[in-house]
Amino acid sequence: MENHNKNYPEKQSVHKILAHSYSAYFLFFLISVCLDLIFNFKISSSPFVAFLGAFFLVIGTFLILWAQKTSRNLKKENVSKETFYHGPYCFTRTPTHFGLSFLMLGFGMIANAFFVVVFAVFSFIVAKFFFLGKEEKILAEKYGAPYLEYKKMVKF
Repeated sequence: MENHNKNYPEKQSVHKILAHSYSAYFLFFLISVCLDLIFNFKISSSPFVAFLGAFFLVIGTFLILWAQKTSRNLKKENVSKETFYHGPYCFTRTPTHFGLSFLMLGFGMIANAFFVVVFAVFSFIVAKFFFLGKEEKILAEKYGAPYLEYKKMVKF
């Protein structure tokens, strides 16, 4: 039986936390675009910056797709530290957030939009220190020692 008493808040899910963090990225992106439209600060006049931005867009897209495909195929029975150690999760525990940051950064560089670039970094920092700690706490509670061992293997 579910408990809907206000004294016992509903347990947060990883998906809910991720949805909030992705929404924060989108909100920061919208704010940064508005600030760039108002203040119109430029990053650089070099065409290399736009080329680098396109590179970040491609890398960000690839990283997000790879992370989503990998997490979709996660085996939830007989969990071990190797369960989590697949695809981009071998390199980072937060590949989708890196991908979102690269997308935002790439767009900002192509558009020569100062605030978008700054907010790309800011968005990642907010996600890392506000949302991802909560996500990792839930995963540690859910999967226990195997997840904690994985965290020791993959530091960032």
